[in-house]
Amino acid sequence: MASERYDVIIIGTGAGGGTLAYRLAPTGKRILLLERGDFLPRERDNWDPTAVFVHSKYKARETWYGKDGRAFHPGIHYYVGGNTKFYGAALFRLRKEDFGEIRHHGGISPAWPIAYADFEPYYSEAEQLYHVHGEHGADPTEPPASRPYPHPPVSHELCIQELHDGLRARGYHPFPLPLGILLDEADGKPKRHSACIRCDAFDGYPCPVNGKADAQVICVDPALDHPNVTLLTNAYVRRLDADGSGRTVTKVLVERGGALEEYAAEIVVVSCGAINSALLLLRSANDRHPHGLANSSGVVGRHYMRHNNSAFLALSRKPNPTIFQKTLAINDFYFGAKDWDYPLGHIQMLGKSHGETIKGEAPDWMFWKPEMPFDTMARHAIDFWLTSEDLPDPENGVTIDATGRVVLHLTENNMEGHVRLADKLKDILKAMDCEPHLLPRALYLGKNIPIGGTAHQCGTVRFGRDPRSSALDVNCKAHDLDNLYVVDGSFFPSSGAVNPALTIMANALRVGDHLVERLH
Repeated sequence: MASERYDVIIIGTGAGGGTLAYRLAPTGKRILLLERGDFLPRERDNWDPTAVFVHSKYKARETWYGKDGRAFHPGIHYYVGGNTKFYGAALFRLRKEDFGEIRHHGGISPAWPIAYADFEPYYSEAEQLYHVHGEHGADPTEPPASRPYPHPPVSHELCIQELHDGLRARGYHPFPLPLGILLDEADGKPKRHSACIRCDAFDGYPCPVNGKADAQVICVDPALDHPNVTLLTNAYVRRLDADGSGRTVTKVLVERGGALEEYAAEIVVVSCGAINSALLLLRSANDRHPHGLANSSGVVGRHYMRHNNSAFLALSRKPNPTIFQKTLAINDFYFGAKDWDYPLGHIQMLGKSHGETIKGEAPDWMFWKPEMPFDTMARHAIDFWLTSEDLPDPENGVTIDATGRVVLHLTENNMEGHVRLADKLKDILKAMDCEPHLLPRALYLGKNIPIGGTAHQCGTVRFGRDPRSSALDVNCKAHDLDNLYVVDGSFFPSSGAVNPALTIMANALRVGDHLVERLH
């Protein structure tokens, strides 16, 4: 059993852990990064829709179970950079109002223990760090920003520009999707030195040319340039052990290469993703923490949120030759509509459909267009992603059953707004000469996974000021322990209705500043 001590151990290298490592690397403190997976291989299959979506080549080979006992394969990835290797890199700030209490049709979205103003400097810094391309002020729901985006918006191709202009003509407020992308373009084409080449395999794919601003490219690789930072891959953290008082994590037990290794640090940071972070804390139960580490409140593993998400394709009556389609979004219905007083949610473009992926999704709805070949459908497709807020139900969560199986308890809630949001999109598309039907892109969400999959997972180790109702304090330190932090999406007390990645990154920078002070 190997044993070694560090100043900081960070478990997980995604949006939270990777960004925190980047923040702490210049301190000179000894930092150990533990990653369950390996570096993702750079290969042709990275851009192959059949390999990525139909065969799920890069997803974890795990079986989880629903509350009904039915098995499913989670849409989750274990690599350096975490799920950011596959994300669409839509990097939104939560709206200012999302930090306060919001009344939905399905219930109350609770307020956060800190305000938007506390996050704003870190949002700005995260946008700079992750090369976000966008335009502040184009979205009327956008909160105040102290700095402009570091790069101009990614340009629309002709069909998407026509969609934008049509929406504007009808009184809507389309705006450029804020994208974390290593793109330098002119006249809609990448320049010679641009890492991104504006291909049709950006959204949901890994990028073999490192054109996506993911946590590995942006944070982990630069952190490893510091000699005080060490990365161990294929390192599964079995459990965390605490001392006799139960106040300090003293051991991090790691399975690697068939052996059990033991590490220790002054500070231990968990950043495995909301589901796996909760599972690690539950696996670490001991006499002092019989219901799981940091779980005297009983909230660890509960209040799981993943947004109410839907991926759709609409069929335009004319071909859509767009290659890089993910450039536009609409928030006109974020807080409600003229005929609905409650929030509906957010609409953005998805990456372009391919014939092979449509073929894999077709059995659910092929009766709509039985005469149209799949490649033809792909040429006429316009693809959308809809997000509405799900509410933090304490009965939604993740547990480990008596046999050691992972069980995900999920009952959809607050769906009326999401249904109405889809209807709004149908009305818009019908007025713009598209088919009135929205055909579900099931493979994008993940096969055999409840709506939304696990892409936007959050809420399972929520932060707050009251130790009776939260597991973490406002610095994301466990109330019950002196040296344990959690910096992935687990800390969210509510989910808002935009992609959570930028908030996770900004929070990692915020917690990083706190840890820099503590380490000094």
